[in-house]
Amino acid sequence: MNPIDIISKYYPAGSDAYHILVTHSRSVTEKALSLARMHPEMNLDIPFIEEAAMLHDIGIFLCNAPEIGCLGDAEYICHGYLGADLMRKEGFPRHALVCERHTGTGITAEMIEERHLPLPSRVMVPVSLEEQLICFADKFYSKTKLDKEKPVEKVKQSLSRYGEETVIRFDNWCKLFLGE
Repeated sequence: MNPIDIISKYYPAGSDAYHILVTHSRSVTEKALSLARMHPEMNLDIPFIEEAAMLHDIGIFLCNAPEIGCLGDAEYICHGYLGADLMRKEGFPRHALVCERHTGTGITAEMIEERHLPLPSRVMVPVSLEEQLICFADKFYSKTKLDKEKPVEKVKQSLSRYGEETVIRFDNWCKLFLGE
């Protein structure tokens, strides 16, 4: 499976959205692979990490985010589950889980209900180590400041607006993947 082939089905080459998605996804992929290689004891599926990290944001074009070239109708928070739907249609259900579960540090059904989020009411929190690693790596990069890695403290600060549970999950990943 070639992630760029799948991306190219939904994003015109040369478009802003294509450039932003591929650049961001490559940064996330490189970080995820670097962290994975630091932990041979975890027996992580490296080829899967490489594919799924490249595809984790495939649903952004369906959202209304003109600042990154995406002119869809859905709210941006929907890009994860919408991307998961695409990946299931493409025949990659395991990759779909990464798409669905990578937003923030994951979204619980309680968060969806309490905050009235426009999402299906289900648990969308990373489960497998590979899902957690990709979600963690994604937090260090934005789509508006491409190639610029955020420091851990800046990531925590930006996650804090989503609640203590989100920061705790990120802190646990720092311990797991960075030894911090």
